[in-house]
Amino acid sequence: MSVTNTAVSPQVNGAAPSGPCGDDDCGIRDVLDRLGDRWTVLVLVELSKGTRRFRELERAIPGISQRMLTLTTKRLCRDGLVERTVYPTTPPQTDYRLTPMGGSLAGMVSALADWSRDHKDAIAAARSGWDQDHG
Repeated sequence: MSVTNTAVSPQVNGAAPSGPCGDDDCGIRDVLDRLGDRWTVLVLVELSKGTRRFRELERAIPGISQRMLTLTTKRLCRDGLVERTVYPTTPPQTDYRLTPMGGSLAGMVSALADWSRDHKDAIAAARSGWDQDHG
């Protein structure tokens, strides 16, 4: 298919589409879009440790700006993964906690973070070897 040809190709021999979920929309793209965000995984991992106030989250996640934390928490609340509670105090206090659905995802994300930590040096060595061989 050329860059200018954007038509949908017909299925070969009438075969059903076979993506990661077969022919149904299991929502994997939406989940991957959310997890592919730079900050989502870090917010989920931090909230898996318990309820946090906005500033606690901001301090616990190096490099995140107030704007990005606001956008990330709003998206996670919209997806039903995080619950936001605002207390009528002066100044207002806001807490964030994982919903049960968010907690189930955070468990898997934490396992991925643990795997990343355990294999960080091996991945760096593999990259270095690849770069030397293919540089």
